[in-house]
Amino acid sequence: MNHMESQEVAWLLKEKYHGEKTDAFYADYKRLALGEPLAYVIGHIPFIDCQIWLDSHPLIPRPETEFWTEQCIDTIGSTSTLSLGLEEKSLRVLDLCAGSGCIGVALGKAFPSARIEFSEINEQHLPTIQKNCKENGIAQDRTTIHHTSLFTGLTGKFDIIASNPPYIDEQKSQADASVVDFEPHVALFGGKDGLETIRSIINSVSDYLAPGGQLWLEHEPEQYVKIAVLAERNNLTSTTYQDQFGVERFTVIQ
Repeated sequence: MNHMESQEVAWLLKEKYHGEKTDAFYADYKRLALGEPLAYVIGHIPFIDCQIWLDSHPLIPRPETEFWTEQCIDTIGSTSTLSLGLEEKSLRVLDLCAGSGCIGVALGKAFPSARIEFSEINEQHLPTIQKNCKENGIAQDRTTIHHTSLFTGLTGKFDIIASNPPYIDEQKSQADASVVDFEPHVALFGGKDGLETIRSIINSVSDYLAPGGQLWLEHEPEQYVKIAVLAERNNLTSTTYQDQFGVERFTVIQ
């Protein structure tokens, strides 16, 4: 067992079993040994100040996603953004390609008056999104969960559209075996050059952004130039930012 594996076992024992080596612990130990991600074995993962459940095995939230979601929260709360009309009392947010719903849940918790909607193509993740809203105190009467592909069937305009879409180029993927073997491919791989879903989002987003609204979009670092071109072709402005690891990880389009 290497150092990383021993750390995961220690965290599992502490987080899920409170230090008691039960039969269930040893069963979970075997799951870890077979390569299953720790987050699935524990069943939940922290995300900003939320606890995100992973019952249906959606994409596991990454630190990079957590980083830019915090940036989004800070931006919404800033005076300069409020001057564009993004007032919390009427804020309408869409978590696009929602998966676990971690982004929308974090935004909903940060802005208790905002209306939060989720768009997710995989029906099995809908109860997980619902659970994450409930467990993190997001009232049901201000959420809507859409079982759909991207914007299909959605109506009205959103102030913030936040998305961690599938963007890995499968031909060039360097994803770990545990990711490929256990996490949902539909949430990982974005078709040819990894940009198929991102193209669809950018080509359609103008119809769903309110005046002054923003699309926050996660992507691979090498994709940001093509994303800027796509935005320009759609008469949108784009600004790309680095994540906590110093790589171009997300772009804000408006």
